[in-house]
Amino acid sequence: MRVQVCAVGRLRAGPEAVLITDYLDRFGKTGRGLGLGPAQVIEVEDKKGGGIEAEAALLERAVPGGALLVALDERGAVLSSPEFAAKLAGWRDAGQQDLAFVIGGADGLAAGLRERADFSLSFGSMVWPHLLARVMLAEQLYRAATILAGGPYHRV
Repeated sequence: MRVQVCAVGRLRAGPEAVLITDYLDRFGKTGRGLGLGPAQVIEVEDKKGGGIEAEAALLERAVPGGALLVALDERGAVLSSPEFAAKLAGWRDAGQQDLAFVIGGADGLAAGLRERADFSLSFGSMVWPHLLARVMLAEQLYRAATILAGGPYHRV
């Protein structure tokens, strides 16, 4: 199951970019034998200043056709890491070929895009900067793959 992280904004070189690349590479290596990955980041940018609706349109175009759409949103479900791993495995086992996570910009996701999502995921009731949300998602993807592989990375 291919994974796309579709996000508003361009990530510049820096510690966040290093972390995201590292975790997504680890996810690809660990997930390969499990039918998970590869993962890639698709960045969109509203250069015309059209706001959250324009960002939503750009995100919608970035999502591959037929992909299961997961919105990262503070109103979404809060899952433990093992629950998140089980969710990924369930989608994979159901024959899902593509999975797309969408991360909005500073103002979040437009209501229409949130409503269209097949699932909504939250990293807790706090609001996180979208750059940190990318890092956290990349790490949780890797953690999920290690949980499913029975690896020692995740300890309870």
